[in-house]
Amino acid sequence: MKIIVLTLFPEILRGFFESSIMAKAVAKGLLSYELVDIRDYATDKHHKCDDLVFGGGAGMLMLPGPLGQALEAAGAREARTVYVSPSGRLLNQAYARDLAKEEKLILICGRYEGIDQRIIDEYVDDEVSIGDYVLSSGEVAALVLVDALYRLIPGVISGESLEEESFSGPEGTSLLEYPQFTRPAKYGTLQVPEVLISGHHAKIARWRLKARIEKTLAYRPELLAAEALPEEVRGLLKEIISEGGIHEPHPEDPSRPA
Repeated sequence: MKIIVLTLFPEILRGFFESSIMAKAVAKGLLSYELVDIRDYATDKHHKCDDLVFGGGAGMLMLPGPLGQALEAAGAREARTVYVSPSGRLLNQAYARDLAKEEKLILICGRYEGIDQRIIDEYVDDEVSIGDYVLSSGEVAALVLVDALYRLIPGVISGESLEEESFSGPEGTSLLEYPQFTRPAKYGTLQVPEVLISGHHAKIARWRLKARIEKTLAYRPELLAAEALPEEVRGLLKEIISEGGIHEPHPEDPSRPA
């Protein structure tokens, strides 16, 4: 995969691509990237890339000219082009998996009041939101999107690590990740659950699955409201409810149980 990011502030992004797992993935040739400074495509001596909004209102809007030229140079008409925006489709794990399949991905980082709608109409395939809140930096939102998808590219992270993460589970269920522990087995007065140091792999697997269901029920009960949960998950869910008196999850009641 090649990721091209169009931004007014490439320095915000550079450290991410040159560090940690991302840097190793690039070194292995699993992906490549390019940071495009939109100001390079401005035609005036001040490299102006924003102006007032037609119709009035607070804030400035990114000019279509420099951004359009940058998109043309990046080959946006032949690649999937994504604009990160609070008014876009909400990012989730399934959508990240979909984007991770692309050979080339172009990301637009907005600033100020965003970008001219004509750029969206002409070039953008997807508008994506990372959550129901607003940021001042499209670069931060773009990095969240990149981090969510690049780790799903084969070879970047082991398949075993991905299988038991949050929003994955048996037969496609979306469960949160189980609690994890490391040495020492006793920390102050707190002890690691005995089953995890028992060496009994079947019991450990059952404990972890049950712990995932318990955490999902506590924090995201709507994820367990699917009509077709796997039999093992249904059985453990009933067991948890009978043990703690926690109410059944319901798709219209995503609040935490009391």
